[in-house]
Amino acid sequence: MSNHTGQCLCGDIKYVVNAEPLMAGVCHCRNCQRQGGSAFSTLWGVPKVAVTFTAGSPKCYSDSDTDSGGTVQRFFCGECGSPIYSLVPGQDEMMFLKTGTLDNADDFTPGFHIWCDRKQPWVEIPAGMPTMAKGS
Repeated sequence: MSNHTGQCLCGDIKYVVNAEPLMAGVCHCRNCQRQGGSAFSTLWGVPKVAVTFTAGSPKCYSDSDTDSGGTVQRFFCGECGSPIYSLVPGQDEMMFLKTGTLDNADDFTPGFHIWCDRKQPWVEIPAGMPTMAKGS
């Protein structure tokens, strides 16, 4: 098992993940699009206990206006605004790390796409990739 490291854009928030991801996916929900300012969000599901913040403390926005109806806690750098991770109701032991913050983003390979009913029309999902119209 290798350690994975990452940080926000300005470097105020830094972390180490001492586990391999339990899942890797792409979320196309409208709120991930808004949070990231992009067409989707790339995520690793990792055990909360495997993540150590070595610098800084992310701020939290409680996002209750979600398609799922649950409140998603979205953590970000208070200085540069980089999204760092999300906590999702019903997934109490896991955090969903934004893989764009990994120091080696080459470690990310998606295994599925969710909220595809919100996908931007120009985004193409590879044939054979597991997809879900909604989050579950």
